[in-house]
Amino acid sequence: MPAKNKSALSQNEGVSKPETTNKSAVEKIKSNRAKQDSVDRFVSQILKGNITFLSRAITLVESTNQKHQQKANDILERCLPHANHSVRIGITGVPGVGKSTFIESFGKHLTKQNKKVAVLAVDPSSSLHKGSILGDKTRMEELVTDKNAFIRPSPSGASSGGVAQKTRESIILCEAAGFDTIIIETVGVGQSETVVHSMVDFFLLLKLAGAGDELQGIKRGIIEMADAIVINKADGENKKNAKIAKVEFNRALHLYPLKESNWQPKVLTSSALKSIGIDKVDEMINEYISLTKENTYFKQKRNKQNKFWLLSTIEEQLKADFYNNPLIKIALSKEIKNLENGKTTPFIAAKKLINLK
Repeated sequence: MPAKNKSALSQNEGVSKPETTNKSAVEKIKSNRAKQDSVDRFVSQILKGNITFLSRAITLVESTNQKHQQKANDILERCLPHANHSVRIGITGVPGVGKSTFIESFGKHLTKQNKKVAVLAVDPSSSLHKGSILGDKTRMEELVTDKNAFIRPSPSGASSGGVAQKTRESIILCEAAGFDTIIIETVGVGQSETVVHSMVDFFLLLKLAGAGDELQGIKRGIIEMADAIVINKADGENKKNAKIAKVEFNRALHLYPLKESNWQPKVLTSSALKSIGIDKVDEMINEYISLTKENTYFKQKRNKQNKFWLLSTIEEQLKADFYNNPLIKIALSKEIKNLENGKTTPFIAAKKLINLK
């Protein structure tokens, strides 16, 4: 190649490099703008009560993808100033107690008062296949078609506290979307369902009469945390048993010291299937909210809950960072082999791994 052509080519190459760099910078700016526009659109649509964008935002929150998590955090941060204006109600009980039927009946009662109700229903995940049926919408056929209601089933995943890992973030999004009543239905695994208590204002425990549940009233645990007990399916032949159970639970609750909220837990009966007693439950919850707001316990409890979730999130992140550390993965594999060969104990192995820098 002639020297002149080489020189020209060299000059052209020299010019093209900054153009490429500039192009890359422009594309990056466009990408950032597109991302911001996307977050802006999500937030604006959620604040307008757009259910489609609310559902998509909750999906982002539940995703384990890092990009999705970052986007979800941006949306949550923008929605937070518009949250915290609802009444949060946790509803739990053993499987078969009629939680879904009760929530549908209670939800319809609220929407008739022009209230906007969001139901965050948590379905148990399979310990073998990790999947969930997510059938709550099919069990709430009437409420799911109500324009003032939103039902979001979520898998419990690895959470052992009766709620999905991202339920708390979902509450914030629902509140920003204008829902004034948030109902959390837990998986119904028994007395281990306590995490829901740390994210709601009112904790409602559903019970059955004539199923041996009356005896649980003398045990400390989930009943001690309940702000009210509702004995469901109090109809037909079971109506008499429900009245007897109500008396027994009332006696048991009076054995516990008065709650910090100065609220004396109550026992009611209901038939969700026939919508009997649902109005009384609503009146009771309103009475509780009025009392706790007046004596400032309502705000105190939410502040405590925020502190609890701050510490829980830190622990969750530390645990994730620990197990995702490449050095830990290698060392953990070695320590497991040492355990299998009887060369160490779980406690010594754990201390080694924790002290590993």
